[in-house]
Amino acid sequence: MQPLSQKETLFKGVVIFSDLIFLLLALTVLSLTSVFERLNAVDLEIVSLVYVCSFLLSVVLLPPVAHMRAARSEVVVGKAFQTTLSIMVLFLLALFYFGGLKFRIGFLFLLFFATFTALFVSRLLCREAFKVLRRVGRDNRNVVLVGTSLNLVELFEGMCSDPTTGYRLIGYFNDTESLNFGGNLPYLGTINDILSYLESNQVDQLYCALPSARADEIRLIINYCENHLVRFYSVPNVRNYLHRQMSLDFVNDVPVLSIREEPLREPLNRFVKRSFDILVSLTFLCTLFIPICLVVGIIIKISSPGPIFFRQKRNGLNNKEFTCYKFRSMHVNDMADELQATENDPRKFKFGDFMRRMNIDELPQFFNVLIGDMSLVGPRPHMLKHTEEYSALINRYMVRHFAKPGITGWAQVRGLRGETKELWQMEERIKRDIWYVENWTFWLDMRILYLTVKNMLLHDKNAY
Repeated sequence: MQPLSQKETLFKGVVIFSDLIFLLLALTVLSLTSVFERLNAVDLEIVSLVYVCSFLLSVVLLPPVAHMRAARSEVVVGKAFQTTLSIMVLFLLALFYFGGLKFRIGFLFLLFFATFTALFVSRLLCREAFKVLRRVGRDNRNVVLVGTSLNLVELFEGMCSDPTTGYRLIGYFNDTESLNFGGNLPYLGTINDILSYLESNQVDQLYCALPSARADEIRLIINYCENHLVRFYSVPNVRNYLHRQMSLDFVNDVPVLSIREEPLREPLNRFVKRSFDILVSLTFLCTLFIPICLVVGIIIKISSPGPIFFRQKRNGLNNKEFTCYKFRSMHVNDMADELQATENDPRKFKFGDFMRRMNIDELPQFFNVLIGDMSLVGPRPHMLKHTEEYSALINRYMVRHFAKPGITGWAQVRGLRGETKELWQMEERIKRDIWYVENWTFWLDMRILYLTVKNMLLHDKNAY
């Protein structure tokens, strides 16, 4: 990653200063709220100092992105949420160290909410302010392109489509004039003309898409840029076989492009998701599940001979097999590990049919969540036979196993549940599963849980 320019550093400082002002305002409002214990002057000073130090350390660990030109709103908000978690963890550790300061749990929850709200408002306001500055011509960057690859064409279109990013496209260099830019970008000359052009014109950024076979020419351009404060960016020519977002990793000092950026590869995101899973599953299993299990177990025993729980091997994270638990909703049969349940499946007994329609049969999977085999939200786990069959028929089917399976998932709340009579139905389900893996956020999980409860109350016609 190239170092920030002086103005970018200034903008980043503005974001941090704005964050600090909003956070102190939030803390002050909370400290004066009559719902909570009032702090004396000394305690308030200690709390404020610890809170500010926690914030400053957090922005070192998790720098803000609101000042960046291409930062999307969801990325800004996601980073604000991560910073909030970091602040609260550091804040609580410091309070534990001091020992003398005691707070009610309600105050800490409100402080968490106030912290996130303050960062959310501060960073989105800063982002909008920077966009206004760039729209009126301040903080612009003069950009030239080298080559005419499809990647560069998309880059050109993206830069031109949003004036708030502040990119000013001057033109492109190529061995010959090209129609790839649709005549909307001036042709500045051949590759041999680049250095002379840079000497006599103000250029801030150069994006190069020349093939690696022209390494000697690329090195000359890089050397000039490095010695004349022109930022050089290499644009890999992978668009002819990859049409998706990628991320750059390093193996030792070798740059490697990853074709998939999974949010749950980040340790902090996994910690947030796992913590929520444990909190919810443990609470449910220790409270509501006990009477539900007693009542359901008695009715199952009366309705059909056999065990209360149904256990089945399914594929989980990284295709690892695990035992999935459910309340038994069918008569004991030899086809349970091979055939999907159908709407009028004769294997179901009457109460079992009711459980499936109300999703009660899935409740023992909270135990799977607690022990870590599953998550509350994720791609639904498939039985081993189906994984074997569909992985051979559906492209990228196995990608869904990059996340833990869930009790509910994005595909299910979008109406893609129940029996898959035709291959296209499973293909649509897999598309939603992969989308979830690549676009996970904590708030997406909250939305899916809300929609799951809503569908249960309104009755999903595909639940059988």
